[in-house]
Amino acid sequence: MSPSHHDCCAHHGHHHELVIRDLAVSYRRVLALEDVSLATSCGNRVALIGPNGAGKSTLLKAIAGLVPRSSGSIEWRGTAVKKWSREFAYLPQREEIDWSFPITVRGLVEMGRYPQTGWWRKFSTEDTDAVDRALHALDLVSLQDRQIRELSGGQQQRAFLARAIAQQAHVLLLDEPFTGLDRNAAQLLGKLLGNLATEGRLVIASHHDLNTLPLLFDEALILSTRPLAFGPVDEILTPELVSRTFHEPVSATL
Repeated sequence: MSPSHHDCCAHHGHHHELVIRDLAVSYRRVLALEDVSLATSCGNRVALIGPNGAGKSTLLKAIAGLVPRSSGSIEWRGTAVKKWSREFAYLPQREEIDWSFPITVRGLVEMGRYPQTGWWRKFSTEDTDAVDRALHALDLVSLQDRQIRELSGGQQQRAFLARAIAQQAHVLLLDEPFTGLDRNAAQLLGKLLGNLATEGRLVIASHHDLNTLPLLFDEALILSTRPLAFGPVDEILTPELVSRTFHEPVSATL
């Protein structure tokens, strides 16, 4: 990472903040999310937890500008985000991706540069360097010529993360990134997300395994269409709150 990206969120001694106020999203007049407010900053890993249908994917897509908001505002670095920002990168759930698409790992990561270059402009040395750095950061150099369909689940997640890094996104929005990964792949992905946060990125991910929550995340938002709690993981993860969120006995969940 070059210094300018390394401290992407530590300029002038203050953190870049993401502030969400009174966010609501409706699909065909059905309320999917309401009254979502939170403030967090770069360097944090934030988990979105809650039962199926709680609005976790919807919130990620709303922050990424992929679904319209019914009301509320999103502010990044003190500026209102109207629709989409190249500083945000969204990684969908793995089953939403067409893995048969004929593209190599390097080709996928190069797509992260298109917001900067446009589709047709020739890559500059800076673009190539950004792609090389991203492949290196996510430990993909030896796999760069492989087709994405040939990768394991963990390698596929890392390839999409590398695309976000090549884009120089500061906010990474991940939908269930650990689902379907074996233990080693999950540990590696967790370590890499920790590194990215340490470098000054903001990681926001939906997550369902409450046991690994304290290892992988700093803060958590408990959602059930509306927020039930937001704060440091160790404060949020109380048996009462978990029981209320998932409507089941605490012992079955924790």
